[in-house]
Amino acid sequence: MAFTAKDVADLRAKTGAGMMDCKNALKETDGDVEKAIDVLREKGLAKATKKAGRIAAEGVVLAYTDDNGATVLVEVNSETDFVAKNEKFQDLVRGVAKTIAANDPASVEELQEMTMAGKDETVAAAFQEAVLSIGENMKIRRFARVTDPAVTYIHGGGSVGVIVTFDAPAEIVGTDAFTTMGKDVAMQVAAMSPEYLRQSDIPAAELEKLRNITIESALNTPDTLPKPILNKVIAKAIEDGMLSDADLAAYEAEKNNKFLFNFLSKEAIAAFAQVAVAGKEAFAADPIFGKAIEGRIAKQLKEICLEAQTFVKNDKINVKGYVDSVAKELGVSISIKSFVRYAKGEGIEKRNEDFAAEIASMVK
Repeated sequence: MAFTAKDVADLRAKTGAGMMDCKNALKETDGDVEKAIDVLREKGLAKATKKAGRIAAEGVVLAYTDDNGATVLVEVNSETDFVAKNEKFQDLVRGVAKTIAANDPASVEELQEMTMAGKDETVAAAFQEAVLSIGENMKIRRFARVTDPAVTYIHGGGSVGVIVTFDAPAEIVGTDAFTTMGKDVAMQVAAMSPEYLRQSDIPAAELEKLRNITIESALNTPDTLPKPILNKVIAKAIEDGMLSDADLAAYEAEKNNKFLFNFLSKEAIAAFAQVAVAGKEAFAADPIFGKAIEGRIAKQLKEICLEAQTFVKNDKINVKGYVDSVAKELGVSISIKSFVRYAKGEGIEKRNEDFAAEIASMVK
């Protein structure tokens, strides 16, 4: 069966494949368009399989809320930022988000087998066709779906995305005051990247790990120790003959100077740390040291727990205080229920490309 340039163009429009790929597929099938589509899909699957091993650390984080109140946050990765801005890629991600909202899949694997929203093919098949058309590896990395009252925030064109859910009366959800408050909290999550909502959410094992790390850190940085503890450490180091004559002289001359450590050698400071670590059990039992450690832990908890974080728009209150103040103004009770924060490509080892070397190798 013969085919024309128009047939090639029509096939390209239907599949999104390259012009030469369409021409070759029509040649292979003697101009049969339907068979040519199958050939392109088969080749697309092969290409997709080949590209699947390539690193995809770019892409976009997108938020979507459907008419039934389901809110979705999804991260889809591509190989380059250029493709992430491609309209076909953006449409693909929106289709994925709509599919998640409508079907509530339990995993990415389950999602892949679902029919893509607005299409007659599965999500997996839609991605295979997109790989064929766009020419890059693309992957759905993760998603979250909630049905509680939620507010979303997307930063930097999809570099960071956040969902925050709330316990709040239905009559205020969607009002300007609620949305503004929710957006403020979501922006706080985006900017400050908390790990937990509140201290009670931290597993006991993690709290114990935090405590141990804080103790070790304090003992290994003797200049930060409480003065009574530091004096004991220095006395022990001197008693054990661990300081040089020069450091002994410097200590005697400057021991009442708050900048004492500026006059001591790094060997003397290392000796103090050695004494402190060796005496860990005794120092940990000292109430003065214990109080200092609790203070340091409290400070860290204020950084990793969202409700305890200083509110970025008003450093006089924390995030919980801000939410409570809005609730009071509205005459209702509001509390943060959960949050999800995705940063595009976080934790993925990005491809290290040396374009100069690549070009040099091409001209050899």
